[in-house]
Amino acid sequence: MHATFGWLDALILGLVQGLTEFLPISSSAHLRILGPLLPGGADPGAAFTAITQLGTELAVLIYFRRDVARMLLAWWRSLFSLGRQPLEVDARVAWLVILGTIPICVLGLLLRDWIETTFRTLMVTALMLMVFGVLLGWAERRGRQTRSIAQLTVRDGVLLGLAQAMALVPGVSRSGGTITVGLLLGLTRDAAARFSFLLAIPAVLLSGFYMLIFKREPMTGEQWAMTLAATAVAFGVGYAVIVWFMRLISTRGFGVFVAYRIALGLLILLGIYAGWMH
Repeated sequence: MHATFGWLDALILGLVQGLTEFLPISSSAHLRILGPLLPGGADPGAAFTAITQLGTELAVLIYFRRDVARMLLAWWRSLFSLGRQPLEVDARVAWLVILGTIPICVLGLLLRDWIETTFRTLMVTALMLMVFGVLLGWAERRGRQTRSIAQLTVRDGVLLGLAQAMALVPGVSRSGGTITVGLLLGLTRDAAARFSFLLAIPAVLLSGFYMLIFKREPMTGEQWAMTLAATAVAFGVGYAVIVWFMRLISTRGFGVFVAYRIALGLLILLGIYAGWMH
C-alpha cells in the first residue's frame, strides 16, 4: 500500500469492492483501475483486495447461511459413510465446492508473483473485461439453462473450479467466469450464480487469511485500520448487492453486464492510448 494512500481512498475502494464483488464485472479490475485515480494515486495492491474481500464473503455467508449450514452438516455426515451409500445432494455439492477450490489455491500460489505484478497491468485488465464480457453474453445465449445445482457432476466441479481460477487475472471476474461456464454447462441463471457464490467462499477466505498471515510488506496501524474500515463498508454494501442481484437474474439476463464490461474495457484502452491512464 502506497504511503499516500489515505482514508478517503480506502473507503471509496471498500464501497467499490462491495458494489462489484458479486456482479460479473470484476471487482479486482475496478479496484485496479480506480486506485491510481484516487487522491492517494496508488494501486491498493493484491493484499488490500484480498482482505476487503473477507467483508464481502461474510455477506455471502450470512445470505446463504441456510445453504452453507445444510452443506456443512451433510458433508460431515458423509465422512462416516463414504463408499457405503450414495451421497446426499448437499454433501455432494459440498464436495464439489472443495474440489472446485483446488485449482485457484494451486495456481494462486504458483503464480503469486505474476498476480501481484504482470497480471495487474491495465492493458491486461481491459482485454479481459472485453473478452470475458463477450463470452458471458455468448454463454447465456448458447446455454440450455435447464440444470440445477443438484445435477452437477465431478466433471462440472472441476470445470467450474478452473473457471474460478481464471479470476486471478483482474478483469476476468470470479462470478463472471464461473457463471459463464455454469451457463455453458446448462445451469439456470439462478443455479449458476448460486453455485458461483458458494464456490467462492473457501477460496476468498483462504486468500484473505493468507494475506493477513503471510503478507510480505507489513502495514502500519493506520493502514490496518483503513483496510478494516474498507472491509466493513464492503460487507454492508455487498450484502445489499447480493439481494438485488439474485432478484435481478430471476427475471432478467446478463446483457447489461456484458455491455458494461465491453464499454469499460474500451474506455481503459482509450485512456491508455490518450495518455491519461498508465
